[in-house]
Amino acid sequence: TMKLILFFGALLGHIYCRETFVGDQVLEIIPRNEEQIKKLEVLEAEEHLQLDFWKSATTPGQTAHVRVPFVSLQAVKVFLESQGFAYSIMIEDVQVLLDKENEEMLLNRRTERNSNFNFGAYHSLEEISQEMDHLVAEYPGLVRKVKIGHSFENRSINAFKFSTGGNKPAIWLDAGIHAREWVTQATALWTANKIASDYGNDPSITSILDTMDIFLLPVTNPDGYVFSQTNNRMWRKTRSKIPGCLCVGVDPNRNWDAGFGGPGASSNPCSDSYHGPSANSEIEVKSIVDFIKTHRNVKAFITLHSYSQLLMFPYGYTCTKTDNFDELDEVAQKAAKLVTSLHGTSYKVGPICSVIYQASGGSIDWSYDYGIKYSFAFELRDTGHYGFLLPANQILPTAEETWLGLKKIMEHVRDHPY
Repeated sequence: TMKLILFFGALLGHIYCRETFVGDQVLEIIPRNEEQIKKLEVLEAEEHLQLDFWKSATTPGQTAHVRVPFVSLQAVKVFLESQGFAYSIMIEDVQVLLDKENEEMLLNRRTERNSNFNFGAYHSLEEISQEMDHLVAEYPGLVRKVKIGHSFENRSINAFKFSTGGNKPAIWLDAGIHAREWVTQATALWTANKIASDYGNDPSITSILDTMDIFLLPVTNPDGYVFSQTNNRMWRKTRSKIPGCLCVGVDPNRNWDAGFGGPGASSNPCSDSYHGPSANSEIEVKSIVDFIKTHRNVKAFITLHSYSQLLMFPYGYTCTKTDNFDELDEVAQKAAKLVTSLHGTSYKVGPICSVIYQASGGSIDWSYDYGIKYSFAFELRDTGHYGFLLPANQILPTAEETWLGLKKIMEHVRDHPY
């Protein structure tokens, strides 16, 4: 019995240091006019409601997705109904999805002990690191692990370097800058394995790697990722601490030196889109910036986010068109078409500002302004049915379709040197 007591004690501890979301719902709200959009902004600012806007609406008719804690549900629904909002329940109980996700991860961990790494499952940071080492060992002539820096909590920030030797121009790819977007880290790892195993077999990848290097960073925000797995599945930011402030973390995709502190970023340290005390204040962001500046020959910068099924290019911090608008739009349209061709997943294409909303301090705006013409951001599956809690059985189809789009962009970069 002592063993049982200890076991359940450990189990409860494991459950209780983890934030739970029992009864939380995700609502889809459609504001009809500007007035309703203003009312949603007022609602978002009500800190005591603790609303988590998965997706904001900035124009009438656009959908907003909001996770509402169980304790605030009644108040929020009464407010929406009294103000004449159209809304529906997208996710009935967030915790039900989390429990399933947890169960699958534990089951997979057991299975993997006796078999190979399963790219169709979600993994801990430690498991991802081990698989990175395994890939390097399996393809020693092509793949290296490059430490580009460390996180606030002193975890290594490790990228793959795919290279056939020599000093070549490079393509940069990253994922998981927002901790809770788990399908991105999983997709990046699958992609790394795909690049390594396709070299010498797929003429397209072979020729890309014969002319260029590829750097791929699967977990851009390791502290946030670990925290999203151990404490709070909905965590988005870094884990940096600001002296004299109780709230932790900065939105690393509002922290780049591109229109820093402008629209679409918050100056409130407790906000999920807090831009941080200054541009590049986050060591995770600064590590990438320093790496790219030191490399001096990066020709493409591609970042993977979720969710919404979008393929975007600059700008986000301003709504003016880039000088290369037509070319970037054409490349993105072709890539999106290929993504759709595999499983019918539809993608929307365009500059960040018009496709979602004005957002400052983003990575691809910085990379574009720094002179990296081919700067793109993917928002992977889905469009909100599961949102950030995409079931693991969608990892492989997501990765496979995304790959077709990525490859198309890389081919264009290869064929249009500048």
